[in-house]
Amino acid sequence: MTVKVILNPYAGRWLALERKEQLESTLKEAKIDYELVVTNGPGHGIDLAKQAVEQGFNPVIAAGGDGTYSEVINGIVAANNNDGSVEFGVIPLGSANDLAENLNLPKEIPAAVGVIVGGYTRKMDLCQVNDRYFGNNAAIGLEPYITLIQQRIKRLKGSFRYLTATLLGVKDKPRWDMSLEWEGGSYEGPVTLVTVGNSPRTGGIFYMTPHADPFDGLLTFVYGFMPTRRRILSLLPRTMKPGEGSYVEHPQIHEVNTPWLKVSSIQPTPAHADGEVFAEQIHDLSYRVFPGCLPILMQEN
Repeated sequence: MTVKVILNPYAGRWLALERKEQLESTLKEAKIDYELVVTNGPGHGIDLAKQAVEQGFNPVIAAGGDGTYSEVINGIVAANNNDGSVEFGVIPLGSANDLAENLNLPKEIPAAVGVIVGGYTRKMDLCQVNDRYFGNNAAIGLEPYITLIQQRIKRLKGSFRYLTATLLGVKDKPRWDMSLEWEGGSYEGPVTLVTVGNSPRTGGIFYMTPHADPFDGLLTFVYGFMPTRRRILSLLPRTMKPGEGSYVEHPQIHEVNTPWLKVSSIQPTPAHADGEVFAEQIHDLSYRVFPGCLPILMQEN
């Protein structure tokens, strides 16, 4: 068995590149037969993962953050047609590492490499929006709208940049008129956000789908409409609560479990998957889940 490790040097704002030497040293100490490649830009991880599977590497490891995990997952699926034959692992080197946190995976390099050595896998659900797969979270409406604002802010960094983008986004009071259809239900009307989760946490601190479970064979999605800036702002602190007091308890917010979801928006909406905006303006989206088709390396309970 030869392991392919795909490292995103930009993850964690270039901290991943600084930790490359430690990662390789740890892999060698663990006597893992590996090849490590470094991505050179957005989308390169997809190509590298696809090539790795076609060359017979198994497992394929993503060393980086949630965007890196997502690219490697998409590359694996592109190569094996989602047949669940290739194991996937992560070395968390990003800023948020939401998927790793949701799965209770270790964040330190020696412990993360230890998970690879252990070889224990659990078959996780994999989700798809249009032609893109995601492992953690996807959204349309306010979430990616704020992400686009954040990308345009150059002078600020870290959480202050995200907070500023959030306030600017709320100030715009964006609204979309959508029709949603899912197994056993539908909705038509104004929408502030639609967020689809395979896991509870996204963005480092937000529990946008607090009851999502990546092993239950279902998508969990949340939709709702807040007509005023004040109401939107009043709910923001509650998006950071994973349990009692969550924003999904508000009567105008609805959380649904379903194997599929179809969305049609009159106004074009931005859309992201695992934090990566894949469309700035889109009208129609189709979400589905593939139960238990991604063998992911985890700690054995």
